[in-house]
Amino acid sequence: MSTQTIDRPVVAAEPRPVRRRRNGVERAKARAGWLLLAPSLVHSILFIALPGVMAVYLSFTNARVAGQGEWIGVKNYLDLFQDADFLHALKNTLLYTVAVVPVAMAVSLAVAIGLNQKIPGRALFRTLFYIPVVTSTVAVAAVWLWIYNPAAGLGNQVLAFFGVARSGWLTDPDVALPALMLVGIWQGLGAKMIIYLAALQSISPDLLEAAKLDGASKWQTFWNVTWPGLAPVHFFVLVTSIASSFQVFDLIYVTTGGGPANATNVLTFDIFSNAFERLHLGYASAETVVMLVFVGILISLGRLSLRGHREDL
Repeated sequence: MSTQTIDRPVVAAEPRPVRRRRNGVERAKARAGWLLLAPSLVHSILFIALPGVMAVYLSFTNARVAGQGEWIGVKNYLDLFQDADFLHALKNTLLYTVAVVPVAMAVSLAVAIGLNQKIPGRALFRTLFYIPVVTSTVAVAAVWLWIYNPAAGLGNQVLAFFGVARSGWLTDPDVALPALMLVGIWQGLGAKMIIYLAALQSISPDLLEAAKLDGASKWQTFWNVTWPGLAPVHFFVLVTSIASSFQVFDLIYVTTGGGPANATNVLTFDIFSNAFERLHLGYASAETVVMLVFVGILISLGRLSLRGHREDL
């Protein structure tokens, strides 16, 4: 009597409950993440994205604050580059950025390196360097107005002590913008210093010790170990510094009002004048778009200059 083998279908095993629970946890984490991001997303959409889109649209119109404008195409942009005031404001803004950003980054890095050493009172010095960052720009401007006072200011007293002729400072068209550059460097020093200080403390001591054991000098250690380790921080500080320098307004508004003889007129101040004094909203929006383009170009150039040390930038 022959026996027959009966093939039974193989039944797939059901997913383990553990995997189901894990997927549920991941979905719950995702929902919690979006919930936490929601306030920032709403803020970014309402106060950054939508105004940005409106600015681009208005730049192609002759809109005024009091009423709707008509579509005029690229006329505002063509008029911009024939406007002597705009070109002068653009030049001043670029000069301010090119002077303030690299000097402030270099000085803040040097200060951070110094305050990263074990020196007496370094906590006090860190606080003192950071105070200008949290101080109102109006208050900062008031202090520097006194320093730059041609008659009794501290600036001219220091010059007189060294036998140098007095300066008109903010009343001299040749000196006013460099004088404000000095204020910008001083005011932004603390924020950059704190960022660099945190980055310096995150560099592995083992790398520094290995360089020392290999006989590297302090400069070689800095250039081959510290500097490459700071590359992502360099890029962050560069981006925020360029954006901040292009947004300088309140310091100009309080100290010089764009003068003397238009010597300190910058893009933000010119945009303010066209939008809220001359009521040329479309023209001011075109200036804003051009300013954003220049910010993007400078950030791209800065990124290329830093890429030599880090390929992931």
